[in-house]
Amino acid sequence: QEQLVESGGGSVQAGGSLRLSCVGSGYIFSGYCMGWFRQVPGKEREGVAYIEHDGATRLVDAVKGRFTISKDGSKNALFLQMSSLKPDDTAIYYCARGWRRCSSRINEYDLWGQGTQVTVSS
Repeated sequence: QEQLVESGGGSVQAGGSLRLSCVGSGYIFSGYCMGWFRQVPGKEREGVAYIEHDGATRLVDAVKGRFTISKDGSKNALFLQMSSLKPDDTAIYYCARGWRRCSSRINEYDLWGQGTQVTVSS
């Protein structure tokens, strides 16, 4: 059974750091685009960071310079290092597998984790 499981969320004060992890099972992790998305209640899910199967990365402007996406193919693991966190970063964070080259389009991701809550207080 293919699945993704996130961990590492929590509550921090503004300026703090968190590292999210996402472990995949049931498929060859490194052969796919992987992305981190986040969602706030009442708003659409939005892409935050992406990493292609070849390791190329892309982050959205809102998190550039503060977040880093990486992966460890040997462990089927995806990471999101978040620093200088802001209250606006508060959301549920999801990892997802893309079935084609990474994009922000939700419908191009076919496997999602259950999400992990990140709360940043001012």
